[in-house]
Amino acid sequence: MAVTLTESAARHVANMLTKRGHGVGLRVGAKKSGCSGFSYVVDYADHLAGNDRVFESHGVQVVVDDESIDRLDGLEIDFVRTNLLNQGFEFRNPRAKDHCGCGESFSV
Repeated sequence: MAVTLTESAARHVANMLTKRGHGVGLRVGAKKSGCSGFSYVVDYADHLAGNDRVFESHGVQVVVDDESIDRLDGLEIDFVRTNLLNQGFEFRNPRAKDHCGCGESFSV
């Protein structure tokens, strides 16, 4: 099982953690939401809990709780910039069977 960051995403997360001044990595999860069933939840990981799985990509830790790991196993997170105003994480999830039309939620 693994959740990975591309080099671009790892660089972005590392820069944000440095600017923030604290945190152990990027916390990623999946919650029930949207028209397809689940949506991605991304936040800073300030600490590790007993039910967390920790993966490392390009020197950055990715933290996933046990409840989300089955939905996110194999997930690759990229950070993309389409222009000066549009930038963000892009999720490539091999477990996703379907996505909603707006791209905000997925089903497994």
